[in-house]
Amino acid sequence: MAKKLRVAVLFGGRSGEHDVSLMSARSVLSVLDPERYEVTQIGITLDGEWFTGENAIESFEQGNGKNLNRVVLPGDPSHATAYEWKATEHGEVLRKLADIDVFFPVLHGPFGEDGTIQGLFEMADVAYVGAG
Repeated sequence: MAKKLRVAVLFGGRSGEHDVSLMSARSVLSVLDPERYEVTQIGITLDGEWFTGENAIESFEQGNGKNLNRVVLPGDPSHATAYEWKATEHGEVLRKLADIDVFFPVLHGPFGEDGTIQGLFEMADVAYVGAG
């Protein structure tokens, strides 16, 4: 069996179309075949904070996105991936989220459709879906 493509789906965002993005992301997530894709969900709040976790889309739809673990992108292209920043009983830990093959932004409006997120991905030297 071929290796699964690791896809990070981004949704939400700092836009008046935040909720529309959640609906669009729900549609995208529903058609990504788990036999072919290993999916990481990353939600972006209206404040621009990035969070991840199992079923992050549901947490965002319920308004509980900030209960998840934070996500950071390093500014160093030699570390072209995302990291999860989580609190543990031993303090805060930064761990590689996954070796993400491609980021799939499902963001609408400013910061999503205007090239901003694509510029961030290009500066971080990560692959992404969509026009650059």
